[in-house]
Amino acid sequence: MPDTSDPRLTPARSDLADIRLRGVVAAERYVAGAPARVAVPSAPLRRAPRLEAGLDTEAVMGDAVSVFEIRDGFAWVQIHRDGYVGYLPESALGAVDPEPTHRVAALRTFVYPAPDLKRPHVAHLSLGATFAAQAQEGEYWQLAGGGFVFAGHAVPFGTAEADYAATAERLVGTPYLWGGRTSLGLDCSGLVQLCLEHAGRACPRDADQQERALGDSLPPGLDGLRRGDLVFWKGHVGLMLDAERLIHANGHHMAVAVEPLREAVARIAVKSFGTVTSIRRLDFSA
Repeated sequence: MPDTSDPRLTPARSDLADIRLRGVVAAERYVAGAPARVAVPSAPLRRAPRLEAGLDTEAVMGDAVSVFEIRDGFAWVQIHRDGYVGYLPESALGAVDPEPTHRVAALRTFVYPAPDLKRPHVAHLSLGATFAAQAQEGEYWQLAGGGFVFAGHAVPFGTAEADYAATAERLVGTPYLWGGRTSLGLDCSGLVQLCLEHAGRACPRDADQQERALGDSLPPGLDGLRRGDLVFWKGHVGLMLDAERLIHANGHHMAVAVEPLREAVARIAVKSFGTVTSIRRLDFSA
């Protein structure tokens, strides 16, 4: 049963809703979501079916979605990875099969028309994108959808990088992008989600969702922190690299940046999100 407590995760409008919500929410019509998969390197998920509508998040190649409506070039979907609902370009979608076999582990990798690094690339895939490998030719995977990716930039689907803070460090300097969750542009919660997913852990999309769902709350104060702890403000999140340094995607630097936690806390309290609301510690032993 879909979550109806959060409109970001509820596939329901006044005129149309997920058939699983019949009797739960009121709508003129109910439909079963049709399975599909994102077939382009990345695609913007917007809050309305208009090009000028705000970017809520991004889907990447291999993401499975349920499609409830296609109209005027947009598909109203729910992303399976985190449950987010919104509008993707219809052109971004393809068949649900074959399922992904590999995940991009490099910050980004090029897609070539042939297994030859001297050929002009046709696209690039970001960290976390997934693909179905049809065959291996030399040092390259042939993608089921066409094109070739350097095999050394990918790992088998399901492979996890335990140190999610190390993944964040690799992303230092990535430009800030509201709604971004690729290595070309990230927002604060997109950085956390991408790093945790790379570590094999499911993670909600937005900072408030992450604060409610992830880890255990630590006592108030900035002492005794360790690598991987998540620091939350109302509308912002970062993660600790050690007891003193915070890494976060932020609008002050307009990039993923590392700075002393206490300096960030003082600046943020005055200029943006107010005081720290909680610090949470994740346990990967479960």
